[in-house]
This record gives sequence, structure tokens and C-alpha cells, in this order.
Amino acid sequence: MSAPIIFLGADLSHPGPGFREEKPSIAAVCGSMNEHGTAYRAKISVQKHAETILGLTEMVKSLLIDFYRATRYKPHRIIYYRNGVSDGQFMTVLGAELKAIKVACQKLEPEYKPGITFVVVQKRHHTRFFAANRHDQVGKRSEERF
Repeated sequence: MSAPIIFLGADLSHPGPGFREEKPSIAAVCGSMNEHGTAYRAKISVQKHAETILGLTEMVKSLLIDFYRATRYKPHRIIYYRNGVSDGQFMTVLGAELKAIKVACQKLEPEYKPGITFVVVQKRHHTRFFAANRHDQVGKRSEERF
């Protein structure tokens, strides 16, 4: 393994309307456990309603330890995919959760500072992407019918 990478995926699920005071939110983070990204472990926690994953530091720390035990390598890079972030929460989630990941690394070793890529994943069923220049379009549907 030349430059080990751990892939982390995280989501936070909240109870439906009318149940936020009665039922907790569920946070989950899964992490890859091999160089191919084909084996994963998951960490799940129950938390009060919040925009961010409150126990993220300990969850990431645990997954980093699991990765090391499985591969005998410390990741040189962390690629973190975060689902379920609304447009208005981007900066809040980025600030809190990026800090939590960095703290998890420093709790393992004060000088451990892998590169971190933070990716927010959203569903936008009605979003369409088009090339700015029509000449750059590929895979255009032919006008000919089969």
C-alpha cells in the first residue's frame, strides 16, 4: 500500500415531525478497512437533535484504529462523504465535523495530520448538468431513430 486512504461515509437521521422531543436522532459513520475500499466497519450513536454529528470525534478515532489494525498502516488521506446536509447548514457542518476529524487524528498522535477531503452529498432530483459550450457535449442523442 503506497499511500493508504480511508473512505468515511456519514449520515444523521432525525425523527419525523412531531417526534423530535420524544425520539433521538441516529448518527452513523462507516469506514473502509482495506486498500480496495471493499470492506467496511460502521459506528452508530444515538444523540439529541442537532445539525452535526455530536460523537464524530470518537467514532472517527475508533474507525482509524480499526483501519490500522486491519492494514497495519495509518491513512495518509481521509476522504469523508457527508450525506443529508441542507444548503443552509454547509458551513456549520463543515466547521464542526472537520474539526472533529482533526481532533480524532490528534488524539491518536499529536503530530498525525493526514490530508482530509470533505465531500457533501445531496440528492437533487431535478438538477441537470449541461456543457457550457455545445461543442463539448458528448453522448448527445442522435436525431436519427433506430
